[in-house]
Amino acid sequence: MLRLALLTCVATATAYVWPSPKLDALEAMRWDQDDPHSGLPCGFFTFSDTDAPTGRANTADWIRTEYATHDVTDGTGGLDASIRFPEEQSRGENPGTGFVNTMEVFTSQNTRYISIADLVAIGLITSVETCGGPQIAFRGGRIDAGEPNNPGVPEPTQDLDSHTAAFARQGFTPTEMIGLVACGHTFGGVEHTVFPDTVPDLHDPNNTLSVEHFDTTFDHFDNNVATEYISGTTQNPLVVGANDTTNSDKRIFASDGNKTMVGSVTPFVLRILPFMPSYSFAQSADLFASTCASLFARMIDTVPAGVELTEVIEPLPVKPALISLILDGDNLKLPGLVRLFGVSLNSSRKVTIEWDDHAGGTRNTTLVDDHQSTSMARIPSAWYAFNSSDTALPALWIEPKVGVTAMRFTVDGKVEDQGGVGFAVEDGYVFSASSCLTSTNPIAGRFDIAVRNGVNPTRIFLEQEVKDAVDRVNVQETNLRAPAQPVTAGDSYSLWSIDVNSTDPYTIGAEIGGVKFSTVTQHSLFDLTLCAPQRRIQHKRGPKPF
Repeated sequence: MLRLALLTCVATATAYVWPSPKLDALEAMRWDQDDPHSGLPCGFFTFSDTDAPTGRANTADWIRTEYATHDVTDGTGGLDASIRFPEEQSRGENPGTGFVNTMEVFTSQNTRYISIADLVAIGLITSVETCGGPQIAFRGGRIDAGEPNNPGVPEPTQDLDSHTAAFARQGFTPTEMIGLVACGHTFGGVEHTVFPDTVPDLHDPNNTLSVEHFDTTFDHFDNNVATEYISGTTQNPLVVGANDTTNSDKRIFASDGNKTMVGSVTPFVLRILPFMPSYSFAQSADLFASTCASLFARMIDTVPAGVELTEVIEPLPVKPALISLILDGDNLKLPGLVRLFGVSLNSSRKVTIEWDDHAGGTRNTTLVDDHQSTSMARIPSAWYAFNSSDTALPALWIEPKVGVTAMRFTVDGKVEDQGGVGFAVEDGYVFSASSCLTSTNPIAGRFDIAVRNGVNPTRIFLEQEVKDAVDRVNVQETNLRAPAQPVTAGDSYSLWSIDVNSTDPYTIGAEIGGVKFSTVTQHSLFDLTLCAPQRRIQHKRGPKPF
């Protein structure tokens, strides 16, 4: 996840205007998955000792994890990551190791802005889009459950009425039930060790876990689960399994007379009248994809009553990233990147940054190419670094006296400024490069926070993300004491300091006029060097600032 490093107001925005820490984090997690094709989730799980293909696809586990026991009547259940609790994982309705493996990934990635449940939703989107499927709308704001939910996941041994009732309880019609099952079963299969009465031991060195797949392209999104079902060539173990009790897909697909899977126009008629419209999954890959995109979006948006999700998070066309402000002696350093979404790097493209200062002035410089990435939706982005082409510096160096208040960008002559509001920059509270280690064994140090003269905060504090007993993130605040006598850092800033002995990362918080602000850039003792023998601010003479 890209960590955006601007000091910004925590208050909820009515529209997504950068910077907005929570929405920035969600947008980056949704759209900045750099080069997802290099690994999971489409690849097989493999044994680490033999590297033998197991026949199992990560993507199927990630999709299955989305299915939750929501009840539209009382508003309980839904996508709240309660599947992470061992009590739920041990239920007969949740067999196998897929949930354990999946939650090990997601419970290590949640932050103050992105819940485990949001990550589970993004996991489904990653699986589908990376593996050839359609784009799926994503909203953030899910809340992680504090305890297990009630049981109620359908099982393959249940009859059609039970399945229909289970989906209806969650707000899905019988037709939508068929769609969700077909969409989910374009990936994966049934594993022998989990359902030995349904799938035999295959004794296949290229399928060491003996997984009978739902279709022949089990790690790629397509409508083969439908076409193979209709053509009679399917090997779906829940359709043609020897144990008819577990042939739940067969019962569900046929529950409307195969209308959803086959349609009212027969293959024979389509051959002689190809202009006839297609109304079934087997006849129209586009219909299958669009239906899956809609149903998957509804499924991940099924949340407990009282949870309010954001609007659909679309990528910002121009977005600053990895921004930070650091007071470094006589200079204010502004490193960062700007992302141009939906375009590739182009050596002839000219990208400039222009910024305003407290004195009413405006400065500008041309940015340099950095890299190109590809989102999981297979959309490229071009990134440009705040390495001025005029000075070849690894950051913009700004005179602290005038500082910086806002940025805008010009791309091949077109101004990008969020409709005239610009990209706000807060330089009232910044990390100081005078921060240093006071000891290496045990490790300890001092954080110096530079406060611009004339800014009178109610308090300055460090923020630390701390997980509770069930992996939910809370923010722990530690106040800095206001200095009894100003410790000047040049002509424009004074220092507030605090001793730190934890190696965990911290962000900086401030409160002024009853409003809380927070940076997103994290700082750690591991980033620091030993303090100078005397506690005195060394005013480094860097390059001439702008």
